[in-house]
Amino acid sequence: MSPTIQHWQNSLRNVLEFYETNRPRKWLFFGMLFLFFVIVNDLCYWWAMITAFPRLTFGRWAFHYWNVQFPVAILGAVFDSLSFFVTIYIIRRALESTSTSSFVSHLSIDLGIAVLATFWVLFVFTLSSWLIKNQLFPGMYSIDERTSVYTDRALSALESPMDNLRNIYFGIVMGFSAMLPTMFHLYLALRSFIAVRIGGPQAA
Repeated sequence: MSPTIQHWQNSLRNVLEFYETNRPRKWLFFGMLFLFFVIVNDLCYWWAMITAFPRLTFGRWAFHYWNVQFPVAILGAVFDSLSFFVTIYIIRRALESTSTSSFVSHLSIDLGIAVLATFWVLFVFTLSSWLIKNQLFPGMYSIDERTSVYTDRALSALESPMDNLRNIYFGIVMGFSAMLPTMFHLYLALRSFIAVRIGGPQAA
C-alpha cells in the first residue's frame, strides 16, 4: 500500500476504535442515531423547501408541505440509520484489506449508497405526498398518480438538467445525510494525502 492509503487506513481504524469504545448501550444508541437523522432530514427538507421553492411554504400549499415533512424525515432517517451500519461493516472489511485496490473498492460501496439514496428520496416523496393528500382528500389521489408526478420530474431533470436546476438542487440537499459517509471518506483521504505530502512517508 502507498503511504497515503496506509495513513487513510490508520485514520479509519482510529475512528472505528473511538466509535466502538464510546458508543452507548445498543438500544440507546439506536434511538439516538435515529433521532439524529430525523432532525437532519427535517432540517434538510426545510432548507431545500425555503431556498428552492419558497412560494410553496406559504399560501394554500403550506399546510400540505408542513405535513409532508414528518413522513419524509422519518423515512429518510430509516434509510440513513441502516446505511450507517452498512458503512461500519464496510469500514471493518476495508481495514482487513492488504492492497490499495481492495481498500478503495470497499469504501467505494458508499458511493453506491449515495446513488441509491437518490432513488430513496424519490420514493419517500412519492409515498409521503400520497399519504398526506389521501388524509386531506380521501380517495382523490392514487399512489400511481403521485409516482408518475415525481418520476416525470426525475426524468425531466436527467434529460434537461439546466431547465431543472431547482429540482436537482432540491434532491442534492435532501440527499445530504446519505452523502455523509462518502464525504467523510473523502475528508480522510484528503487529510491523509496532505499529511503524507507534508510529513513524508513516516507520517503514515
